[in-house]
Amino acid sequence: MKKVLLIFGTRPEAVKMCPLVRELKGRADMKTVVCVTGQHRQMLDGVLRTFAVTPDHDLDVMRPDQSLEDVTAAVLLGLGPVLEAEAPDAALVYGDTTTAFAGALACFYRHIPVGHVEAGLRTYDVDRPWPEEFNRRAVSLLSRYHFAPTQEAGDNLLREGVPAERVFVTGNTAIDALRTTVRDDYVNKELDWAADSRLILLTAHRRENLGVPMEGMFRAVRRAVEERPDVKVLFPVHLNPAVGRAAEEQLSGCGRIRLLAPMDVADFHNFMARSYLIVTDSGGIQEEAPSLGKPVLVMRDATERPEGVNAGTLLVTGTGEEAVYEALCCLLDDQAAYRAMARASNPYGDGHASERIADALSRLLREE
Repeated sequence: MKKVLLIFGTRPEAVKMCPLVRELKGRADMKTVVCVTGQHRQMLDGVLRTFAVTPDHDLDVMRPDQSLEDVTAAVLLGLGPVLEAEAPDAALVYGDTTTAFAGALACFYRHIPVGHVEAGLRTYDVDRPWPEEFNRRAVSLLSRYHFAPTQEAGDNLLREGVPAERVFVTGNTAIDALRTTVRDDYVNKELDWAADSRLILLTAHRRENLGVPMEGMFRAVRRAVEERPDVKVLFPVHLNPAVGRAAEEQLSGCGRIRLLAPMDVADFHNFMARSYLIVTDSGGIQEEAPSLGKPVLVMRDATERPEGVNAGTLLVTGTGEEAVYEALCCLLDDQAAYRAMARASNPYGDGHASERIADALSRLLREE
């Protein structure tokens, strides 16, 4: 029996890795071990509870005001004893976080094969998003197995010289997660408050957007809302204090905008399912929302998920206040433009990505 170690530590990683954990634990030919780093402590724990995943190891690296150097060093040092004790046949990391980069590097140092889930996403601008673009490209260099969510992501890897037999197009496990969390009978008092309106679900947290860009983005949203009495906004505010300060300064005092505490994954997915449109600078939401038929305005200068743009489900607005405002007004006022985005096809898979990854990994480990 082969042993597989899954390493993750942020809320977005956990949302996408937990369906894979559950799939692998059902495979008789593999022993599945879970190590979380705790890079996001509170937000991570909620996801683990939602999917009933209990880690075998918890590095608990989160500290107040920690820097990227702190996280990287803590994950590298914390993983050493885990890798020594478990001696896995392979390890899986997800996406583009500091946990993914440091986890892959720790495994590389010990000659443990790395499988990269959500491989091949690229903007080819190392500063956008920062530091994620560096992280995912570095993880690609350290990985033996590459599980790409789309053909375009897979083609990026092939162009970079990754052997074709090491690249597997699987779909995105984010869609697998939605099959577990979204419910027809879901109720919430905040949704009751918004029931008589078109609901905009807002999220923002990108490091490169902090400061002047984020303040302008929030002003744009507020302007659009104040001009339209049938529109309301719910904003689960990220735990980063800089995001909270900008939100309070620019959005508080408007009766049709509510600032909320961070949500667990089940709540957030159900809020997405009941929203009119989504305004975000997130990555994962760009994959999740299209499967729910929700247009997404992406407040970034570039996206590593061009499939959604090409399919018509995403619109990249940039971060300037006027650009965000005009894009939002267009979707709120032009029903044809709204319907075109809402009805566009979902390019991110059918909800069976975890099965494909498990199948490929089982075969690879058996052959090697």
